[in-house]
Amino acid sequence: MKRWLPFVKSDPMVAVIRLSGMIASTPARNGLNDETIGPVIEKAFSRGKPDAVALVVNSPGGSPVQSSLIGARIRRLATEKKIPVIAFVEDVAASGGYWLAAAADEIYADPSSVVGSIGVIAASFGAHEFIERHGIERRVYTAGKSKSMLDPFRPEQPDDVARLKTLLEDIHINFRDHVTDRRGAKLSDKHELFTGEIWLAQRAVELGLIDGIGHIHPMLKERFGDKVHLRQYGVRKGILSRFGAQVFQDALQGIEERAAYARFGL
Repeated sequence: MKRWLPFVKSDPMVAVIRLSGMIASTPARNGLNDETIGPVIEKAFSRGKPDAVALVVNSPGGSPVQSSLIGARIRRLATEKKIPVIAFVEDVAASGGYWLAAAADEIYADPSSVVGSIGVIAASFGAHEFIERHGIERRVYTAGKSKSMLDPFRPEQPDDVARLKTLLEDIHINFRDHVTDRRGAKLSDKHELFTGEIWLAQRAVELGLIDGIGHIHPMLKERFGDKVHLRQYGVRKGILSRFGAQVFQDALQGIEERAAYARFGL
């Protein structure tokens, strides 16, 4: 209440946004995308004139486009409203998760947090021999020779692989540019940082990928005082989302997310 009264000094307030889960183009119960988290971010920056915005990041990555959209929204609001942004990594900020963390002005993590994986990956499968063995014939008709690129039910074509690698390299350049722009001179020039490698937090500090070791509550109290108020922001789940097709979709998304975290031993 004091924040709205003139001539009364208010206690410091930090808006806390949780960015947790896989980053995906479609909404899911435990996932992240700009459509669902965007309004939350807007509210966190706008409500009550926060002294800072804290991002709690725990994500193994996902969609590069959604990572970019969310990160760009954070940077736009931070610049417009002149509010500092501090990221705190929990279990992992890898790939797109690190993209989100790098949108902050400072990044801190637990000593056992996993950070990095600045690379791009595409995965598929090949089932053409299986369907041939079972007497199934794949029929595909296209206008445009590249329209059926990397069809998993047809033999892999070298030209398709070359085109895919070009796309991945271009996305990788965008990722490198984002990290370089955000971390700048903090980045070490003694180690190749953009190979997709991961590191624990202390090594990430030495490489300039994060700024230090620390947890959200003690660090914010140290910076803003013991009376700092942390205001939490997150996506509210409607009760209807627990039923019907959403349950099946969330189950599939949960399997995919579990596999993504498992890549980092989590």
